[in-house]
Amino acid sequence: MTPFSPARAWWIAARPHTLPAAVAPVLVGTGLAAGDGVFRLGPFLAALVGAVAIQVAANFANDASDAARGADPAERVGPPRMVSLGVISARRMWLGVAAAVGVATLAGVYLIAAAGPWILAIGVASIIAMLTYVGGPVPYGYRGWGEVFVFVFFGLAATVGSRFVHDRTAPADAWVLAVPMGMLAAAILVANNLRDLDTDAAADKRTLAVILGRSRTRRLYATLLWGAFGVIGVASVLGWIPAPTAFAVLLTPWAAPLVRTVSRTDDPHRLIGVLKGTARLQLLVGLVLAAGAAI
Repeated sequence: MTPFSPARAWWIAARPHTLPAAVAPVLVGTGLAAGDGVFRLGPFLAALVGAVAIQVAANFANDASDAARGADPAERVGPPRMVSLGVISARRMWLGVAAAVGVATLAGVYLIAAAGPWILAIGVASIIAMLTYVGGPVPYGYRGWGEVFVFVFFGLAATVGSRFVHDRTAPADAWVLAVPMGMLAAAILVANNLRDLDTDAAADKRTLAVILGRSRTRRLYATLLWGAFGVIGVASVLGWIPAPTAFAVLLTPWAAPLVRTVSRTDDPHRLIGVLKGTARLQLLVGLVLAAGAAI
């Protein structure tokens, strides 16, 4: 008898601890729109729903694809993978992917009507990137490109796109704030891949952590976190972003225990906490940036 109810199994497969990576950049783009006096509720809600739906679809697809490639062995430490455990069949998981993409598509149709065809290009590119992360003949997540694509889609595209849908403009401050959003989102993936380094290497899943090795991956994680706050601080001093967004720098101390844990432990159980903590930190930074931009 499975210990997972159907609802709980799907909830775990959606990997809720990763969803701040989808929510935070939408909040930042929306805060900028509010500060510029162009905020519209409909585009904000549609962008939020679309971003979360794409993230859920990516997590479902990752669950099914990793199971098919044997990348989620029994000895792996981390949140349970529903297809590998046999709780959800691969066919049902792919139906879940289709359902999540359908929700994202409905949100996208609204956004295309509100903001024009550029949203179609972003949406199509996001879906392709989601499906080919660990799926298809040459999954880029198995070639060390995962963090780059996360930076582009959960940083640049999500933040600038969430600002664009309000009045069809992409001002410079949106591009600047997209950088720390992308760095923090990439740090979530780095923490995840550092935790799974040994099992990924054994399964020939060449993530960036496998390619770089443990020591350099730790330095990459620290660089992404400290770099995100550095960009915010420098950009606010130079006047590239709204001055109140500088308050996000006050969250820097919250990064210290995460970096310290990554630098001192190989325990995958503790690295699960780092992953969740990094996601929470990104959400907090996103909220403060959004509020500062809206003032």
